[in-house]
Amino acid sequence: MAQSSAVLGGYLQLSRAMRRAKFDRRTSELISVLVQSQPGCGLCPDSHTAAASSLGVGEEEIALAYQDTSSDPAVAAMIRLGIQVYREPASVTDEQVDELRAFGHSDRAIADVVGVVALNILAGAFNLLAGLTPDEQR
Repeated sequence: MAQSSAVLGGYLQLSRAMRRAKFDRRTSELISVLVQSQPGCGLCPDSHTAAASSLGVGEEEIALAYQDTSSDPAVAAMIRLGIQVYREPASVTDEQVDELRAFGHSDRAIADVVGVVALNILAGAFNLLAGLTPDEQR
């Protein structure tokens, strides 16, 4: 990223902004675990797994996140939204957003999922571009 001041600056600004998000950090890390596992980087999912663990998320919950779910239905709905934003954002429905609201998620938290996914895509892509592959990380 250091080769492009525009990309580096954008990444750093988005990273700082997401730290100010009102979104539950544990749920954010679970979404990050799942999103970062998609492109094949070994470093990113491992770092988010460690971050989730440091926030008190148990191994079982982390394992469930890798399977697009959670034991908590409200968290599971946000994880599903995160992977859907990653894979097929146009398929998010009004009913799905209504379900998230019914679980008590604010519109701000729902929007923050998009920011979490975007930050993970950018970081993961650069790690892969830098040659960080799963085989080198494990």
